[in-house]
Amino acid sequence: MNVMRTAMLLALMTALFMGVGFLIGGKGGMMIALVIAAGMNLFSYWNSDKMVLSAYHAQEVDERSAPEFYLMIRDLAANAGLPMPKVYIYDNPQPNAFATGRNPENAAVAASTGLIHALSPQEVAGVMAHELAHIQNRDTLTMTITATLAGAISMLGNFAFFFSGNRDNNNNSNPLGFIGVLVAMIVAPLAAMLVQMAISRTREYSADRRGAEICGNPLWLASALGKIAGAAHAVPNYEAERNPATAHMFIINPLSGERMDNLFSTHPNTENRIAALQQMASEFRSGGNGGFGSGHNGGSTRPSQTARPQRTGRSVPNTGSVWGSGGNEPRKGPWS
Repeated sequence: MNVMRTAMLLALMTALFMGVGFLIGGKGGMMIALVIAAGMNLFSYWNSDKMVLSAYHAQEVDERSAPEFYLMIRDLAANAGLPMPKVYIYDNPQPNAFATGRNPENAAVAASTGLIHALSPQEVAGVMAHELAHIQNRDTLTMTITATLAGAISMLGNFAFFFSGNRDNNNNSNPLGFIGVLVAMIVAPLAAMLVQMAISRTREYSADRRGAEICGNPLWLASALGKIAGAAHAVPNYEAERNPATAHMFIINPLSGERMDNLFSTHPNTENRIAALQQMASEFRSGGNGGFGSGHNGGSTRPSQTARPQRTGRSVPNTGSVWGSGGNEPRKGPWS
């Protein structure tokens, strides 16, 4: 159902984009809009991941520079049956994470230092499993396309008066005149924003469920969502404020403002997401273990227990001793 709904929304976004071109320049404008969309999507397909990671100054880590975090991602990717993505950490006090990349073979996941400091290892595993679910569902490509189309529609709206001033009276001109220009300037960009947000909200619910399957416990992710949502609006994310078009990529909206589950929200209401995960956990308990959380390959669902060696080098943001903190003290999590 979510796949069909997403496909319908993408089709609506494409039709809206071509419609704006038609309103501005008739058939000729529609063809120009199509060419622009193709060019922007091609550029975004190959470069969107690099642009986003650069915007947040994310630094790639490996088994040496961030061993437990890296090994956790490796275990989760194996559970999901995914190739190992590139792993990044970006220095930001707001707990959050995102995934990017055009396909599972060219994907990356990124977590903030705030996420690693504020959450337990099990909660971090739930968050990163959610991001891997986005990669598996190819949501990163879907959201790149919708963001590109929405931006292109807004761009065409901004140039509506310029194009309208050069209209002639032949059959290719805007059939609605000044009204068509107003629609292109105001209504179409607003509609594009609403469609983009609707697609984002649809994909979050699917990623929550699949992420819970990958990590093996829905309550890990539910607990993490509650903590992140509480901190996201208290701790500013200045990079996200400067790049609001990337807000839909994060597990929780990094921008300050509206939190309700309505048309103008990039993410579903957090309480609704937590309730769905709690219901999923309840169904799991009532139905027995049944292989829940085994992932695609039936691998281990628990975060890596590898001891954390001393970090070397200065190129990686300091994540402290969260991974493996407390010596031999048993790790605690939201399931206990």
